[in-house]
Amino acid sequence: MPRSKKFRRARLIVILLAVLLVAGLAGGGWWAVDTVRSSYPQLSGTVKVPGMSAPVDVVRDDKGIPQLYADTDADLFRAQGYVQAQDRFWEMDVRRHITSGRLAEMFGSSAVENDSFLRTMGWRQVAQKEWDTVLSEDTKRNLTAYTEGVNAWLAEHPGGAGASVEYALLGAVNSGYTPEKWDPVDSVAWLKAMAWSLSGNLQEEIDRSLLTQNFSTEQIAQLYPDYPVDRNGTIVKTGKVNADGTYVPGEGSILPTQPGGAAPVNTSQARAVTQQLLGDLSGKTGALPQLLGPNGQGIGSNSWVVSGANTTTGKPMLANDPHLGPGLPSIWYQMGLHCRAASATCGYDVAGYTFAGMPGVVIGHNKDIAWGFTNLGADVTDLYLEKVTGPDTYLLDGKDVKFNVRKETIKVAGGSDRTITVRTTQDGMPLISDQSSEQQKVGSNAPAGSNAAPDRAAGYGIAMRWTALVPGKTMDAVFKLDRATDFASFRSAAQDFAVPAQNLIYADTKGNIGYQAPGMIPVRGKGDGRYPAPGWDSAYAWNANYLPFKSLPYAYNPPEGYIVTANQAVVDDSVYKPMLTKDWEYGTRAKEITDQIQAKLKNGGKISLNDMQSMQLDNTSVLAKDLVPLLLKVKIDDPYVREAQDLLKDWNYHQDADSAAAAYYNGVWRALLTLSFGQKFPADLRVEGDCLLVRQKRDNTLPDDALGGAAQAVTECGTRKPSLAQPDGGDRWMEVVRQQLANPKSTWWDYIDSNHQQQHGLDNLLAEALKDARQDLTSRLGKDISTWSWGRLHQLTLQEQTLGSDDSSIASPAIRKLLNRGPYKLSGGSAAVDATGWNAAAGYDVDWIPSMRMVVDLSNFDASQWINVGGASGHAFHPNYNDQTDLWAKGELLPWAYTKDAVTKSGQNTLTLSAG
Repeated sequence: MPRSKKFRRARLIVILLAVLLVAGLAGGGWWAVDTVRSSYPQLSGTVKVPGMSAPVDVVRDDKGIPQLYADTDADLFRAQGYVQAQDRFWEMDVRRHITSGRLAEMFGSSAVENDSFLRTMGWRQVAQKEWDTVLSEDTKRNLTAYTEGVNAWLAEHPGGAGASVEYALLGAVNSGYTPEKWDPVDSVAWLKAMAWSLSGNLQEEIDRSLLTQNFSTEQIAQLYPDYPVDRNGTIVKTGKVNADGTYVPGEGSILPTQPGGAAPVNTSQARAVTQQLLGDLSGKTGALPQLLGPNGQGIGSNSWVVSGANTTTGKPMLANDPHLGPGLPSIWYQMGLHCRAASATCGYDVAGYTFAGMPGVVIGHNKDIAWGFTNLGADVTDLYLEKVTGPDTYLLDGKDVKFNVRKETIKVAGGSDRTITVRTTQDGMPLISDQSSEQQKVGSNAPAGSNAAPDRAAGYGIAMRWTALVPGKTMDAVFKLDRATDFASFRSAAQDFAVPAQNLIYADTKGNIGYQAPGMIPVRGKGDGRYPAPGWDSAYAWNANYLPFKSLPYAYNPPEGYIVTANQAVVDDSVYKPMLTKDWEYGTRAKEITDQIQAKLKNGGKISLNDMQSMQLDNTSVLAKDLVPLLLKVKIDDPYVREAQDLLKDWNYHQDADSAAAAYYNGVWRALLTLSFGQKFPADLRVEGDCLLVRQKRDNTLPDDALGGAAQAVTECGTRKPSLAQPDGGDRWMEVVRQQLANPKSTWWDYIDSNHQQQHGLDNLLAEALKDARQDLTSRLGKDISTWSWGRLHQLTLQEQTLGSDDSSIASPAIRKLLNRGPYKLSGGSAAVDATGWNAAAGYDVDWIPSMRMVVDLSNFDASQWINVGGASGHAFHPNYNDQTDLWAKGELLPWAYTKDAVTKSGQNTLTLSAG
């Protein structure tokens, strides 16, 4: 019989304590014993790797960052697979179990719900279709070579023995687990996970539907205001789409050579293969954001590029810092891939950030160009209300149509197999409400969007369409980017970049800069994607073809001499008619970066590499410039509260970690959001455990302006996971509040005070927020405001995402303490350029971060700088496990060696991978 969870956990704790005792007696510190050190990679000498045609040198610097030198592409990628497995195989193994919906095989019954979601979504199946039908032969050769390298390393660690300390810990509760050989499709599938993390406005569509429980569509529109084009601008000077569908950049832009035509995705075939896919977006999948990072509104990235005419070197400079969920090891892995000599069989000389488990470089530079990414935010997911008419039928254009049905079996470590049933529509959309209580609520409350809507009865089913469930060529694009030499070849690579839709910025050594929006963008019939569409009406279906690449916006050497992308609107949609999204980020970070660039360039100034770095660290709270003067005007009689209010008098609006004023301001901001919005939101959007007294009217004809008379008070507790709770306080909420501040009598300023009495008006609410924040920070930081600091509230803990996670059901707190690092006291904030995001609905802890930072100097690549969160190694206790985080937290960057001379000079260890 399977052991009980308590028995397994007790045994794991005993084993852990025994190892710790041995380590302590040996004088080697925590786990400084052979069983831990044996998992560390070999860094010098020679190792035989089967398949190598010639030796490959692996040169590592003091941070363990590898630079690889080979004579053929195959050897280069074979070595990349071997070296990444040396450092990160546990992470790679977990990632492939995530994308294939097989976590329960490793971690038991606690992972079944995630597996149900991911198995029915079918990420692995889509990746297999990409391998089978759309990827180029060159890409397949690279993936195959990479796979051979991973498996060569795995052959040295049969069954995971000595592979990492996590396998030893897992073996204590799942002794039967053995890692399988790597497969090329394991690499391709990880792109689906990244697409999910950057999947556009799906959560906004869900939230708007749930808000209809309490608000009218007009009120909801106030919570999702239009993008402020006049104030915050757009990425490119908006052009138009000609009659033939070709995008023409705005006035003053230069037209580059058009890229070579890449074969478009076979959309008729793509639509057919989505028949077997299903996804569950929330409800039972609450743990998924912990694995992939949060994906709500306000999570984005910064990148910008400045032309040589505006820099101190006379060549372009490019900066990038993608914002993703934190964790150990980092989602990124720094690496260089170099051919010793360019030839027909060896065409790479590239360095940058990779994904462990996937060949190639995702963001970085080669000898000719540099590039960076931010999330485009295109609306590539739609929900559909479906009228289910029977166990296997639904309504379409007045007729009953059969679902496609399939079953999936999930194997569970230490438990019985689970079988799930998946229903999909005829055009491949999964019925996600079958397994999600939240989606069932969406179906009960979302506007039907049609006067001819069928009877809602107990609610509609909810189906989903998503571009990432269509086979695409993004893996091809990665290799083409790595080899690109100019803007034309860069755009040709971008043409294959299907999902996730990104903003791509560009610079080259000849002095050119550019921008391209790639991705599969749906062309809708009726509807705009903001609310679920009526699935019973085929007029709301997506068209068979996606927006053609030639219609997507781009820019080349714009007259401004710089390009900024920080998730703001790409174009003015009053001019550019194809719909990319209705849910842009609101441009606060983009405007701040643009203002700083313009200030530097004023009166003929030039931008230096240090300027680029300092801009990344700008932690200004832009909304505070509008809100603080109003807060200081509020008359406060209580000296206890007024003492805190006085902190704001001379504040410079910088959210430094040691700032007491920043701590208090953000406390006030959080209280303001709770009073004006959070109190009014349904429980489905509020954070779990947030319990409020709400009014429940006995008679809808009677007034309810207080908790009494015609209404009775009931307690209603929030149900949302912290990472998705609202109001989160991000960029959208700053725009909402900015607009509402113009109306001091707005009904959004109505609130229930601490005595459960209804209050009205902006001034009263601001006074209440000042008081509530004083009490909140006193409880957290103490009465003495001289000891307050933003960093004491705003902290980051880096969790190992499996055994180190708070949600892990098989690891003890002691193990989490050994695998995790922190907390770190951080500067910055959600809508600051230094975007250390926090969810105001849940607290002050940091839940998304600039996952890396880089600044590239196109005049001298060796002068470029970079930093990662965590380190190169995925082995806990290894010197390179977390040796970059302190530097990252301080805003420092590391030298980025690129040329052979610079790499040799910085090298600390050299390992030769020889023919086996």
